[in-house]
Amino acid sequence: MAAIPEKPATATPRRKAGRHRGEGQWAMGHFTPLNGNEQFKKDDDSLNVRTRIETIYSKRGFDSIDPNDLRGRMRWWGLYTQRRPGIDGGKTAVLEPEELDDRYFMLRVRIDGGRLTTAQLRVIGEISQEYARGTADVTDRQNVQLHWIRIEDVPAIWAKLEEVGLSTTEACGDCPRVIIGSPVAGIAADEIIDGTPAVDEIHERYIGSKEFSNLPRKFKTAISGSPVQDVVHEINDIAFVGVDHPEHGPGFDLWVGGGLSTNPRFAERLGAWVPLDEVADVWAGVVGIFRDYGYRRLRTRARLKFLMADWGPEKFRQILEDEYLKRPMLDGPPPAQPSSRWRDHIGVHAQQDGRFYVGFAPRVGRVDGSTLSKIADLAEAHGSGRVRTTVEQKMLILDVEQDRIESLTAGLEALDFQVNASPFRRGTMACTGIEFCKLAIVETKARGAALIDELERRMPDFDEPLSININGCPNACARIQTADIGLKGQLMLDDDGNQVEGYQVHLGGALGLEAGFGRKVRGLKVTSAELPDYVERVLGRFQEEREDGERFATWAARADAESLT
Repeated sequence: MAAIPEKPATATPRRKAGRHRGEGQWAMGHFTPLNGNEQFKKDDDSLNVRTRIETIYSKRGFDSIDPNDLRGRMRWWGLYTQRRPGIDGGKTAVLEPEELDDRYFMLRVRIDGGRLTTAQLRVIGEISQEYARGTADVTDRQNVQLHWIRIEDVPAIWAKLEEVGLSTTEACGDCPRVIIGSPVAGIAADEIIDGTPAVDEIHERYIGSKEFSNLPRKFKTAISGSPVQDVVHEINDIAFVGVDHPEHGPGFDLWVGGGLSTNPRFAERLGAWVPLDEVADVWAGVVGIFRDYGYRRLRTRARLKFLMADWGPEKFRQILEDEYLKRPMLDGPPPAQPSSRWRDHIGVHAQQDGRFYVGFAPRVGRVDGSTLSKIADLAEAHGSGRVRTTVEQKMLILDVEQDRIESLTAGLEALDFQVNASPFRRGTMACTGIEFCKLAIVETKARGAALIDELERRMPDFDEPLSININGCPNACARIQTADIGLKGQLMLDDDGNQVEGYQVHLGGALGLEAGFGRKVRGLKVTSAELPDYVERVLGRFQEEREDGERFATWAARADAESLT
């Protein structure tokens, strides 16, 4: 098996440093706001909007909200306006924001490391039922999203969340978003190092602090000491990956500059080994570089990956050491190959303490408030007070005694959650889609759930690890470029000339063993109605043509176009 490439050939080519001038970099003395987003952030720190929500907007209603708060600063507190019902995908790019806005909000609950107590999960379920029409989605960044939130109810929701130690602070916006972490941190029998103390220290020191509340754009963090490499570290702005240093023992390998969307790029190793007690300082140094040197002129170039593309890892590490840490970092080894082709922890697994954790699979992360409460009840009835969310839109129940596993599994399956899940249930993800998202063009959640059911019926014996990621627009929230089968929503014409929902197909993307972005076959598009037929057909050809032990991504990279259509 090939090692993870340190500098994948598919990455965005590095530009010569200095090619772009006047990028709005603070460290270069460019403080004049160069677009509307930079202006509203300069006018008032976005964290300050909470006071206006509590004292003005929640009392006077939706129409009282300032536009820069409504479509800007309120994101720092986890609030996005959702899509107005009845607007089809063809109008997504042509209507003005105020025409797309509904008078309700999506609210994102921040869950760092995917860690929840059963009490916290139950509160989220109760909030869903009382304020969000029962909606709840587990995201691919370990959060839970609620919909149909009224501005009048937000202060009461915050109070309920904060009473159990949860919040929506910086769940969205140009700031450090949720810190994703191994859902089995501190409990897995095969763990290299527990990153939980670093997650907690970063959260305590920096989340909600104005030191980093005005970044060029969002900043995504991943920390995991699992040999499974379960936090998609290759596509985060910063990632700390568990490694065992031959001289210094367990610590983390530092990766910087990953991201997807319309310009995908893998993170690069800085070649530095970071001990657990220095993770927060190194994290702050990298965020400081992004704040000070990040590009603010164009929103399309305002992610850290573009700075890394121009600088390269050597210069980035030098600036980090010289200007921010004020000391050199230790060199360190790269991560080993992932210990499993599945990263989702589905199934029954041993803990360090002799108990077990049980991973189970909802359909494409879609749950509801009542079910969340039932999961909490079920966990407690089987002796557990802890649950976890994963970056694959899945969930775990921890601390289960061996003699209670069978009963717990039966209880989960009664809720339509599979512990012994098919590859299709395990491997299919979907973004929010046109149901609620203002950027979406097509439906995703219901389409993904139906696709799972259809593939399980048609191909019951298929047992290869497989990822099918469905996205409602080009922004790659569901990581289409790194999926075995990535589906990017778009409108297209069917055989009768009617405009219908469909998908551009990406094939053979991967993280881990052979990281690479998916292949686009010229003209390969499929309508929503044809999707099950297409996936069945391409998987059948894979089974016919694959070599012994060959992964789908490897086959897709070498297969001819006829086999992929």
